[in-house]
Amino acid sequence: MIKTIRTNFHDKDFQTLVLELDAYLRKEDGEDHAFYSQYNHIDVLNHVVVVYENETPVGCGAVKEYDSGTAEVKRMYVLPSKRGHGVGSIVLKELEQWSAELGYTKCILETGKGLISGIELYKKNGYAEIPRFGQYKDIENSVCFEKVLR
Repeated sequence: MIKTIRTNFHDKDFQTLVLELDAYLRKEDGEDHAFYSQYNHIDVLNHVVVVYENETPVGCGAVKEYDSGTAEVKRMYVLPSKRGHGVGSIVLKELEQWSAELGYTKCILETGKGLISGIELYKKNGYAEIPRFGQYKDIENSVCFEKVLR
């Protein structure tokens, strides 16, 4: 049984998943990890989604305000054993719904060029590639996306 909860950065299951995410990204990002990690502090994330399968946390994500009309998707992660089963899409849809409820009209996000499964997830869910934004503007390894919320 799949269950989705809305929570915040204090959630222990979210914190555990983020530790796994950070370990994964340390390998994927290599020497760029220190740059990216400075923008991924979770103590600013008050809009967090955790997905459970049979009471086990299997995926997470969060949004934070980028500007008055835009929410930035952060800390997306699905356990490797659960990838390809729709968990990432469940997280994204819940984050998009919550963002719309908060009054945002679009979501943006950044990911690494090498994170192919993440890029495919975003494209499959209607995200379009955009020019790199903010702190990622000059980072060649970054790819950025946005989705206008209905």
